[in-house]
Amino acid sequence: MSTNKTWIQPFAYGVLATVATTHILLPWVISRINTVVSTRGKTECQTNSKNSSNSNKSYDGENKTKAKDEIIMDSPTLENRILRKAEGALRLRTSRLIIVVERCTNDHNYSAIMRSAEALGVQHVYIIAPQDCNSTLKIDGKINVDFESLDEPTADMIINNFGDNVALHRSNGIRVKGYTEAEVKDRANHHLFAQRALEWLDVTEFQTTQECIDALRRDGYQIWSTDLSQVAVTLDENGLGQDSRDDCRIIPDKLAIVFGTEAVGCSTQILEASDKRVYLPLRGFADSLNLSVATALVVHQLFNLDPTLIGAMSEEERVQLRRKWYAKLATQRIMTTSEKAKKRRMAAKIKELEEIERKDKFPELNPYGLQPEQKDKLAKLPSVRKELEQLENEVYAKALLAVEDLVLNPPEPIGDMRRHDDHRISYTGKNTKKRGGGAWANMPATNYVKVEVDTSSFFRDRVKARQSTS
Repeated sequence: MSTNKTWIQPFAYGVLATVATTHILLPWVISRINTVVSTRGKTECQTNSKNSSNSNKSYDGENKTKAKDEIIMDSPTLENRILRKAEGALRLRTSRLIIVVERCTNDHNYSAIMRSAEALGVQHVYIIAPQDCNSTLKIDGKINVDFESLDEPTADMIINNFGDNVALHRSNGIRVKGYTEAEVKDRANHHLFAQRALEWLDVTEFQTTQECIDALRRDGYQIWSTDLSQVAVTLDENGLGQDSRDDCRIIPDKLAIVFGTEAVGCSTQILEASDKRVYLPLRGFADSLNLSVATALVVHQLFNLDPTLIGAMSEEERVQLRRKWYAKLATQRIMTTSEKAKKRRMAAKIKELEEIERKDKFPELNPYGLQPEQKDKLAKLPSVRKELEQLENEVYAKALLAVEDLVLNPPEPIGDMRRHDDHRISYTGKNTKKRGGGAWANMPATNYVKVEVDTSSFFRDRVKARQSTS
């Protein structure tokens, strides 16, 4: 019996064509499906992000939805300017992100990190094994110079005049030899900037790395450590990826970002405890950055990756901060001239006595021991501290009286933190400005414009009004 096999060749051709088509089209189909799923996922992530709970409400959206001419801009003539500025900063503060600095040994980096944290809107900074950075600049043999307590001419003199009364020391107490006038000015300026930034930050110190890790875990924070090793992931969308999180955010709801010491980076202990190790991509031969520069860039990148970090703070904490900030601003303005002078004298006295106390605690600094007159002076330290505390408490009580109703009904915030050109102030001393000469002529930051609104009278009048009704 004969069999017709003419169908075999067309069938074989059909099978080969099907296989070839499948091989070509299948990857394309899979790619299209992944694109659709990814797009849908991103849309859902954006929706979830917009619908996130108000307990960590971000205020950044308020200004973005307003027309530019509706945003309140800073001005020397703006009513309630100082409170509006404080409110503007307060609305942009975040508690979702904590900066952790482990064993920073350079006071320049320490002060720069504090300044960057404050400027970028990070409220909480954790310091592990803090160094005595303030002891690195000594004026007339005194440590920890409080520039805020000095009048402008004295601070200007210290920053801009170089003499034998000024000495630089390393964090370990060893005196620096052969330093220049520029280095002294730079150190003094950084101390000044750090003190101003610390007024508006919450800084928590831990003696050991484990204490800090335990506190972060207890409060529900994930820990990311900056790391130069090749196991670290790049701090971008590709490196971090879309973790299997319900809200699809790249950045966790609560994140602590850790920066290690200048020489060797983060310790093995904190690296092993970290949920991620991250690395900021670089493009040059240098594979690392200065500690303070790295901190600023990394934190800025985190805000870019997740803008909902901006202003992410519970309303309860925001109200507490508002009360603290408003009272601080009022305190600085309701004190009389005599009260300010008295406070400066007592603060200077305490600094002097604390230097004697330090020599008593560390015999290596004073091998011959304290003299009888030094011991008599040191015995007065508790009473001077108590007197200063009493003065500060009295003024603070008046300040709270002046601002309490504003805490729950704050003024509209400034929507752009930049100063008007008519009111930009350089922190450079007068003598340095003069030496700038023609190169600095007519620059906004070298001029000074008097604020027309008297904020001191504003707060003092409020104190009187509330005292009369109580």
